[in-house]
Amino acid sequence: MVGQIKIIGARVYGGASPVDEGGHGSHTASTAAGRAVAVAGLAGGTARGAVPGARLAVYKVCHGGRCGEADILAAFDDGVDVISYSIGSTLPSPYFSDATAIGSFHAMRRGVVTSAAAGNFGRVTNVALWLLSVAASTIDRRSCLLDGLAGVSLRGKIVLCPKENFLNTGTGPFRAGAAGAVIVGDNPDTAFAVPLPALMVTQEQFDEIMAYVNSTSNPVGTIDNTETTTDPQAPIAASFSSPGPNLITPEILKPDISAPGVDIIAAWTPLSSPTGLPDDKRSVLYNIGSGASMACPHVTGAAAYVKSFHPDWSPAMIMSALITTASPMGADAGGELKHCAGQLNPLKARDPGLVYDATERDYVSMLCAQGYNATQLAVITGSNSTACAAAESGGGGGGFSVVADHNNPTMSAHVSPGERFSLSFPRTVTNVGANGAVVYNARIAAVRVPAAANLSVDVVPSRLEFSTRFRSVAFAVVEAADEVVSVAVVWSDGGEHEVRSPVVVYTVDVGTPEEGLS
Repeated sequence: MVGQIKIIGARVYGGASPVDEGGHGSHTASTAAGRAVAVAGLAGGTARGAVPGARLAVYKVCHGGRCGEADILAAFDDGVDVISYSIGSTLPSPYFSDATAIGSFHAMRRGVVTSAAAGNFGRVTNVALWLLSVAASTIDRRSCLLDGLAGVSLRGKIVLCPKENFLNTGTGPFRAGAAGAVIVGDNPDTAFAVPLPALMVTQEQFDEIMAYVNSTSNPVGTIDNTETTTDPQAPIAASFSSPGPNLITPEILKPDISAPGVDIIAAWTPLSSPTGLPDDKRSVLYNIGSGASMACPHVTGAAAYVKSFHPDWSPAMIMSALITTASPMGADAGGELKHCAGQLNPLKARDPGLVYDATERDYVSMLCAQGYNATQLAVITGSNSTACAAAESGGGGGGFSVVADHNNPTMSAHVSPGERFSLSFPRTVTNVGANGAVVYNARIAAVRVPAAANLSVDVVPSRLEFSTRFRSVAFAVVEAADEVVSVAVVWSDGGEHEVRSPVVVYTVDVGTPEEGLS
């Protein structure tokens, strides 16, 4: 580094060195705070991290694909301003047995925001209310899926890789000296590195290529250089990004927000090849990757950006600012259960107008409402003095008996299919915009409302008056319908501020994690 030092600290837990040997850590860290660079001539400009002026403290807690819970907790407790956590599990766990939930609770208590990856398969993980769960979405650039043509020999030829073999593309064809490969994949928005020129096609495209190969005695093909193109439908939720519902707390909508997580160019360690394959001897400074891990540091950087303007804001206020200013996304499969509030919009998040705040006592009240006992609360909070009676008394804030009453910027409920429902969501917002008096009016934005839903949504009151900054006003959203619906409550001051809160009612089976509350 020339000039300011970027990495100001590095710790290793359970290993010999904090140096990145696999590339994942370098990729996500540079996405959050990397300096501006030109990479491979792509996109005709420079790439940089979300907050290139930020400094990094790096914690290596995973070794050989295993991440120790004690190591994770130690890293959470070290003390930083914002935490980026691109680590996940196959299933969410009750909060008292989840190192991520426990560590991020301790961080929240100290005013630290945690941004965590939602996951790349199965249902969303990292679902604790006091952290940001980040889904992956596309951006308006994607790699072209060319109608490449393949040869039938190996050396110097393009190899066709059937679907069942595509994960091994980097070994067989590369070892045989192939000039390139055509890969069949179900998820064309998923990027992964291979040690030779390659492109991914759908099964239908692959069948067309095979038809050509079988139609001639001398099939030929070319894989052109990578070019940047735009996708007018972007952003949409990535096909691999783990959707909701929240299996631990169904009343809390997760993921919280989406961010770019497809075909992300970022730094890579020279100690690992871009593919990680034994026969790949290349060393690169940058690599392309896809995943919720890549989306997470975008939100981490945005949280740090907002915090730089509002250092006295609580984690809940920063999370609210990011969620309520997100850009609504298209009608992709899964809807809000896939992308929640929408695509991250850091510039708007800096000045959200209104925020939904919450304290540690509020989070404890939510846990009490879900049925956690004193022993389980002590594991999460780290204090034997935490008790539901104290939290529900309202002393110092909070106090409610229904999980859905938590002052979250989103509103959600699970209902039985085919039954009419009536729901109420009490909320309180705080003015963080205008110094003087300001008025906000509510409107309902329909997102997915079936014609037969017989929907009724009321916001009471529908007009909020604030006499000055940092004043708080309560309201309630009352909703009734015959079918599942998705709407948004939008508060507007008639000027630059629009505060958008998704309201999602769903019937998707929430199931039961292997480990219950008992």
